[in-house]
Amino acid sequence: MELDAIDLRILDELQRDGALSNVELARRVHLSPSPCLARVKVLETSGVIDRYVALANAKALGLGLNVFISISLTTQSKQSLADFEQRIVEHDEVMECYLMTGDSDYLIRIAVADMAALERFIMEQLTPIPGIEKIRSSFALKQVRYKTALPLPAAPLLSSKG
Repeated sequence: MELDAIDLRILDELQRDGALSNVELARRVHLSPSPCLARVKVLETSGVIDRYVALANAKALGLGLNVFISISLTTQSKQSLADFEQRIVEHDEVMECYLMTGDSDYLIRIAVADMAALERFIMEQLTPIPGIEKIRSSFALKQVRYKTALPLPAAPLLSSKG
């Protein structure tokens, strides 16, 4: 899908505040509400807009410890990777999981309350997963930047809708 300058402005506003009313969104992007809503629907149905969520404050929920865990598996067969992925996504503490290149097979980020919760996660949920060879944890001392909005291309670089 080709995005024009108006689509990009709509995306920029919705990435900042997905709860905007259509009337307010239309005002911010200088459209009337009906064409604005039509554009949003196209962005949704085409998959450019994946979903709308509320971003909860981890610290307010008592989840102040961000832990990055590198995991190496004993084998890297398609089946062992699929088995691990199926098991790891079952855990609510796992915020992100990436298949990696380099020294480890996976990198996960978990959100837990404290070191005791981390120990429980590792001992009761992570180590029982078959095929794990090595687990290495790193802790975030400080969150310097956290954002959910994707960088959008500059409008002049994209062709205009006819």
